[in-house]
Amino acid sequence: MKRRDFIHQTAASTALLATGISLSGFQKTDVKHITILHTNDVHSYIDPFPADHPRNPNMGGVARRATLINEIRQENPNVLLLDAGDIFQGTPYFNYYGGELEFKLMNMMQYEIVTIGNHDFDNGIEGLLAQMPISKFDFVSNYGFKNTVLDGHVKPYKIVFKDGIKIGVFGLGIELEGLVDKKNCKETVYNDPIESATDMARILKNNEKCDLVICLSHIGFKYKDEPNKVCDILLARKTKDIDLIIGGHTHTFLDKPVIEKNLDGKEVLINQVGCYGINLGRIDFYLTLDKNVIAKGKTITVV
Repeated sequence: MKRRDFIHQTAASTALLATGISLSGFQKTDVKHITILHTNDVHSYIDPFPADHPRNPNMGGVARRATLINEIRQENPNVLLLDAGDIFQGTPYFNYYGGELEFKLMNMMQYEIVTIGNHDFDNGIEGLLAQMPISKFDFVSNYGFKNTVLDGHVKPYKIVFKDGIKIGVFGLGIELEGLVDKKNCKETVYNDPIESATDMARILKNNEKCDLVICLSHIGFKYKDEPNKVCDILLARKTKDIDLIIGGHTHTFLDKPVIEKNLDGKEVLINQVGCYGINLGRIDFYLTLDKNVIAKGKTITVV
């Protein structure tokens, strides 16, 4: 497994590391270690690519990803497994089974929270709803589903606890007009991602007192030809209280997480791991008793 390593310290931990003190200087009970694993835009790729594939030879595959995830859980049981959307559409598995197989396999890998991408509407909102009872994970999104059959089935955010650390996760969806046929998304309402993220981050950090706030974003990493189009880079710059943005939609292969400054001048991690299950993203957060945070990031190629 190829790894591209990245280590980042938040502003809160600068003084800690400036003194030359490492994590090894603390008692084990002084540091909480949380591992975030994530995928995006898997697009129903269940099998690995063939060995003679010109771009992705012998890469990916659910069985290999599951093995890797299990190995990481043996290393650290405090794992949160997430997906940033476009679970559906891309191979005959989706055409034959309508997402049932994808959800069953994600259950086996113990995904906990996912957001909804534009291709997850490809069988219509009725098709997505039909598969939701299978899932053992939660759906979070800022889409408005009030006047659709999905009303009540998708949450604005989800809070989980890992080793006593309170983690808030919310989701953002891309503008559906021009991407999804109206008959598939029906009366689904697109809500501005910046406004939604501002509200969600405030609620999770200030009201709910979450130690970590994570955004599952399916709005795209950035758009070179449209610099003002809402994307993860602008999202980080125009909001606050988000610790990590896990992205999707643009199939962006990042060699390492990107750092952007938020409205308060604090650093935000952004990561996206391409598509088709080729990579698994890993972000390790180390939180000390006085809330100093160190983050270590890896992109792991699934081979």
